Amino acid sequence: MDSLLTALTEALYGNFGLALLASVAWGIASILLSPCHLSSIPLIIGYLTSTKEKKTSRAILLSFVFALGILLTIAIVGAITAALGRMMGDVGLYGRYAVAIVFVVVGLYLMDVIRLPDTGVRLQTSKSRSFVWSAFILGLVFGIALGPCTFAFMAPVLGVVFQISNTNVAAAGGLLLAFGLGHCSVIVVAGGLASPVQTYLDWTNRSNAVLWTKRVAGALVILGGIYTIYTS
Repeated sequence: MDSLLTALTEALYGNFGLALLASVAWGIASILLSPCHLSSIPLIIGYLTSTKEKKTSRAILLSFVFALGILLTIAIVGAITAALGRMMGDVGLYGRYAVAIVFVVVGLYLMDVIRLPDTGVRLQTSKSRSFVWSAFILGLVFGIALGPCTFAFMAPVLGVVFQISNTNVAAAGGLLLAFGLGHCSVIVVAGGLASPVQTYLDWTNRSNAVLWTKRVAGALVILGGIYTIYTS
């Protein structure tokens, strides 16, 4: 694994096409190799299950909006913390505790242990537009906790971006975009696969399997919150 990550880092300093591919790979690695980010997979699957969304195209859209919310928050938090002279993405101890509490609450909701109050923005609603809006907000909140984890994987890409940003802004932006695409792709693929699986489970009349899928996803989200507290 160390050899692979070293090779990806060295590829960032090669020709631009190779650097773009390496940035995409770093974005994918930021999900697959990070326990913090991996919790986004059960979170989006649990969300899609709670909305009973069975159209693959809609599931992909909701997953993309969720991932977009994550990236937007990460960018904002990174800019603010850097301006304050702190490590990029470091929201502080209390900030991470607050997000961990949100994870636990959402996890308990997915497990049907608690009900969320009617705040106007719910995880489960009958309106398609509200689905999209809720997925985006869920991504925004989730992204707060991912700052330190994200920038740890993003550091090699940022190193190159900072070097070339003064002479080639387009190339620097391309590398950041490539990282974002790689990061989002894993979430979108997971969400896209959740829809046909749910349809199959309903088709075989095993509705309990759908229920337990949501509960297992909720339990994994809670573990993500506990992990956030533990690593704080």
